[in-house]
Amino acid sequence: LMNKILIIEDDLEINALLADFLKEKGYAVHCQYDGLHVLDFLNKEKIDLIILDIMLPYRSGDIILSDVRKKFTIPVIIISAKETTQNKIDLLRLGAKPFDMEEVLARIESNLRRVQFQNSQTECLQHNNLTLDLEKNTAFLNGIELSLTAKEFGILELLMKYPDKVFSKSNLFQSV
Repeated sequence: LMNKILIIEDDLEINALLADFLKEKGYAVHCQYDGLHVLDFLNKEKIDLIILDIMLPYRSGDIILSDVRKKFTIPVIIISAKETTQNKIDLLRLGAKPFDMEEVLARIESNLRRVQFQNSQTECLQHNNLTLDLEKNTAFLNGIELSLTAKEFGILELLMKYPDKVFSKSNLFQSV
C-alpha cells in the first residue's frame, strides 16, 4: 500500500523537485501550490502526510497548519527555505537544494512509522455507546458523530485505550 503525501509549496520548481524525488522513493504524491483548497482536498482524499511550506500565497502555512490540526491528525512536515523565491530558484539552478532531500525523506519515514504504529494498535475503541474510529479519526455517541478537535480526539483515545489509568493534566499534555 503506497503512502500518499500532499506537497503544499508555491514554488513550481521546488514542488516538482520534491514530487519527483518522493515518487522515485515509492510514494503517491499530490501537489498544491497555494493554501486555498487544502481542507476540501483532505476531506475527499486520505492523505498520510503533508509537506507544508510556510510562505504561501493567499493563505500562509501557519493558518493552513492550524486549520488542518482542528480536523485531522495527519503528520505535517514544515519546509521553509528562508531565502526569497528568486534566491531559492538561483540555488536550485546551481544544483543546490534549499533543504536536504534525504533529511526530508528521513523525517517523512519516521512520521509515517509513528502513525502506522499508532494505527496498528487497534482500529476502533468502544465503551458503552461511545465508539472511536481511529482510522477515520471520528467519534460516535449513540451512533451520532461527535465534532471533536484533534486534541480532544487524542485525549479521548488515550482515556479509552487505558481506562484503568489515572492521568494528570501534565500526563495528558505530554501524551497528546
